[in-house]
Amino acid sequence: MTDSTHHALSQRNSTEFRSIVSHAQLPSTATDLILLGDLTGRYATGSYSRLSSDGRTVILRGDRQGAAEHGHRITAAIACHVARAGGSIDQLTQLLLHPEHEGGRHTRNIALRSGQTRALDYIHRVWANASEAVSTTRALGSRHHAYEVLAALRDRIETTPWRGERGRTALRVLRAHLNFAEITGGPLHHASERQTAEEAGISRTTLRAVYETVLKPQGWLRRLRVGHGREGSTWYLDDGSALSHGAPASLSRFRTTQYPPDPALGEWTTPETATTADIDSTVLGQLMGHDAFAHHALGSAALMLISALHQRPYETVAELVGTSSVSRATTYRTLKRLADHGLVQHTGETWALAPRVLEGFGIRLPDAANSHTPAQGWTKVAEQHGTWGVAARRKALHAAERAAYQEALDQFAEHRSRAVVIVRDGRQVLVPTPRPDEIPPAWHAPDGRVLDPVSGRPVGDWRVATDGRLILITPSDQRSYDELAAAHAEARSEWESVA
Repeated sequence: MTDSTHHALSQRNSTEFRSIVSHAQLPSTATDLILLGDLTGRYATGSYSRLSSDGRTVILRGDRQGAAEHGHRITAAIACHVARAGGSIDQLTQLLLHPEHEGGRHTRNIALRSGQTRALDYIHRVWANASEAVSTTRALGSRHHAYEVLAALRDRIETTPWRGERGRTALRVLRAHLNFAEITGGPLHHASERQTAEEAGISRTTLRAVYETVLKPQGWLRRLRVGHGREGSTWYLDDGSALSHGAPASLSRFRTTQYPPDPALGEWTTPETATTADIDSTVLGQLMGHDAFAHHALGSAALMLISALHQRPYETVAELVGTSSVSRATTYRTLKRLADHGLVQHTGETWALAPRVLEGFGIRLPDAANSHTPAQGWTKVAEQHGTWGVAARRKALHAAERAAYQEALDQFAEHRSRAVVIVRDGRQVLVPTPRPDEIPPAWHAPDGRVLDPVSGRPVGDWRVATDGRLILITPSDQRSYDELAAAHAEARSEWESVA
């Protein structure tokens, strides 16, 4: 153990530090982070490296840039610890600006470089973000606790009525996010729109509609960070608290020809469906990606009825209306469609699932007075409804969109340098390149290299980008796009002054 570590540990017993810790009730992990810094490298992931222009290999960041990002992550973690323990911004400031606390090194560096005022403004911004994050999330003490939270959230989802086509579609999207959260091991997870649309078996247009009109307003989902490049968006799965506090349900249409109910006439006093539901969302999550449950096939109503009957077999239509949150007319219509495929069977007034319905295999009903043959799998059901291949075409479209987006990012990253270097009066001057359509075709080689216009031989480190601009490939060029843009503007100004 080094002398600095011994000295930091001795600070744990100082009067000032013990008073702050006892008042804020910080856990031992927070005190270690404040005194010793990030000894295990937990907050260093991704700080010192980034993807190269090809999107496949990892290259190192500059030491100063990587250290700054690493220090910011440590500072944000300390702020979250203090905020979650009920501390104040003054206590956070004392902990970060203490000269012997390793966790506050990044803040003290800002104070040394830019002044005390700049450092205090930085602390206020970090504290505001930490307070918001703590107030809108919950602390998970262990992986077991995380699974308990997800199980309670799943129970709430399964007992919440999801009325109407848009409500049932929102349930499919929410179940897709729950799948991602269960894989991640907590409510905080990452997912892109295309990935979620494929999981839920819907289009991106429909996905965005239910995001904005149902899931976000009612407090089920919060997007913490928008995805970029190869990284999906960061989402937090919540418990629909806005819905429980009486938030108005979103309308399926902004304009309607129907008049509102008149209480004096006793119109629409209660909803047709019950205030609670009872479905098996695990079954819904397994089936919703099949083409058989696309919009023009069995649809989301069939998903709800199958999930409700799997949870509680042998229900009447009146009971199904309550447990599935599907209207009476849609329930009759959907049950008939499922019975035509032999996926459900009824005895008297009650309905139940066929023995192998989860695999899409139906049975021939003894009292069937129609010519429909039993289903032989979800693929056959989709073929009968003309929806077979919808999911495959959606995935192909998303793959093409991802490729086009990645190509655009690669083109953006290819602009490593936009200038030619010449020597004028003993000093190097950067000459801005001409427009892409003004570069002579004789400079272009078939393999993308640049040809010397005099000798006709390839030039070593020069390449031609996909947009026709000249780029210089050097191992030491690790500048960001903003730095390249500033260097290019400076080179153009210098060149014009020399010319």
